[in-house]
Amino acid sequence: MDERMTSLTDHGQENDAKLLADAASNAINRLVRCLFAERLLDPDALLWARDGRQAWFPLWPSRRVLHFADLRSAPAGTLQNRGQIEVLDSVGVRHRIDGPVALMREAAPSLTIALAPDGLEHLLRDVDNSIHNDVIARRHRQNWSAELRRKISAADTRGFLGYLEGTLPSHLAAMTLDQWGALEGHPFYPTWKAKPGLAPDDVVALSPEFGARVRLRIAALRSDWAYVEKMPHVGSYSEWFSKNFPDVWQNWSDGLRERGKSPESWLPLPVHAWHLDNFVHEEFAPEIEAGIFDPAGPEIETLPSMSFRTMLPETPDPRPFIKLPVAIWLTSEQRTLQAKSIHMGPRLSTLISDILSKEDDLNNGLEIFVEELGAILHHPETGDEHPGRFLSVVYRNIDSLARDDGLLPITVAALLTANPVDGRPVLCELIARKGGETEAGVAAFFRAYARTVIRPTLAMYLLYGIAFEAHQQNSTILFDHTGLPRKLLIRDFGDGRSFAPLFKERGYDLKPFSREGILPTTFDDDISPVRSFVIDACFVCHLHEIALCLSEQYTLADNGLWRILREETEQALDALRPRMLSDAFWIKEREAFLDNPWPTRSVLRMHLERYRDYRVEHQLPNPLASAK
Repeated sequence: MDERMTSLTDHGQENDAKLLADAASNAINRLVRCLFAERLLDPDALLWARDGRQAWFPLWPSRRVLHFADLRSAPAGTLQNRGQIEVLDSVGVRHRIDGPVALMREAAPSLTIALAPDGLEHLLRDVDNSIHNDVIARRHRQNWSAELRRKISAADTRGFLGYLEGTLPSHLAAMTLDQWGALEGHPFYPTWKAKPGLAPDDVVALSPEFGARVRLRIAALRSDWAYVEKMPHVGSYSEWFSKNFPDVWQNWSDGLRERGKSPESWLPLPVHAWHLDNFVHEEFAPEIEAGIFDPAGPEIETLPSMSFRTMLPETPDPRPFIKLPVAIWLTSEQRTLQAKSIHMGPRLSTLISDILSKEDDLNNGLEIFVEELGAILHHPETGDEHPGRFLSVVYRNIDSLARDDGLLPITVAALLTANPVDGRPVLCELIARKGGETEAGVAAFFRAYARTVIRPTLAMYLLYGIAFEAHQQNSTILFDHTGLPRKLLIRDFGDGRSFAPLFKERGYDLKPFSREGILPTTFDDDISPVRSFVIDACFVCHLHEIALCLSEQYTLADNGLWRILREETEQALDALRPRMLSDAFWIKEREAFLDNPWPTRSVLRMHLERYRDYRVEHQLPNPLASAK
């Protein structure tokens, strides 16, 4: 091997070693944040140094102490680890914590919950898998970033966003950003990149953070074995499919006829290629043998979105999104597509669309990805749809991405992801478009951003009882050419929660979905599960993270952005007060958003308890209460 090749090999090894160290550090920092936020370790037991950076946490059962060299406290009870962690034993000897396994083994005896027998080991396996996938994703991101920098330079365009706007149709620019934002993951998931059922090559081939292209097989399901839910404007399933995928429909129909089957008796059913090869052929062998499901058919190439299993056909002309089940464990859950999503997606899309058609103010600030159509395997005699959670589909209309008004759709997670040009969060490029990277400019941007998100979200919840799961993956912001946010675009209604008395009071109806063993999403007596859905997704996982990012990026003093967040929430509540059902209701909701602790999902606890309860929550200190 010559000197140049030796140098390249050494550089590659050094790069991988750094990526591994960074991934391990990232995992530790996420665990620290979750452990204290969920009060699995009591944050009140921390002993702080005068500098407000160093801290010690006593581990009484093991007579040891965790020492944090640089631990920073942020709003909403957020503890950010930025330095080395050591453990001091009973005689004062220091041992460096070199990874998440060491941290969790030290912390486990002091946790405030009873772990499932295999809870810790499952967590550690998933964290290890997540670290490995993090390394290969960031290695790929280095190459992808370098390629984009070359293209941006050659195109002589205004930054990353300007390059995408100038070279791609609106829907493909939006999808490139969606895939770009898939790198970082949910802020409170300690296993954000865990895909334990996938080989490394499959992780690369199927995951959006690698810019993947994934094949879908357009199989066939006998129409008498399918339950179909659709919005009122949709005709038949086959009519809708043939209109939206005309070439595929023709190939699918011709293939059925060649196999001696009548297309009129079947429905085209897309199936994820990995799911088909690794799960469906074996698990649905009886249905295939009985002539209920035909796995043959044409294929299409798609772009997997940030959710991994919602796919967009990569075509110059926009085609609907296709959401599918994939029998893969991702971030600790198997990504099925339950009957609830099939039934409720089109129903909620219909309800929200009807409301927007009559509410000009809401319509001016809010758009949705309507879920026009869904289908699931349904036993014609028993009505059983449980096996169908692995053989189902939901289609989302793409009109909101295929724009001609100059607005650029950006999924929120992409705003917080490093720009390939300068390594800063993408949202900094938007702020800089008006030369606004002063403290006043950042504050003005955040005020406009908070208003864009809060006003439609609270209006739909407080007036109609409809809760958007407006976290970073489901929320898209439409920005104008000056970089200012103009509208909120929301997706994913299959698990959306609603409070029936509110929309019924205003003359609307929604048929709820109810099945034994499936958690309900429509509530009649208690609004708190609906409210907590809004606070957790929109305020904790979305707005809190934007404020945190901007505060760190621009070293903003005091709690300025949190005061803005409170003011915008107050103004939204005040504007809605005359239309709410009662002053008592308004006062209660005002206290919940502005003063009371914020409820949020206890993701790490659920993992450690092996998902005994999918709705366990904890309370975070409300950052708006102290921002008056």
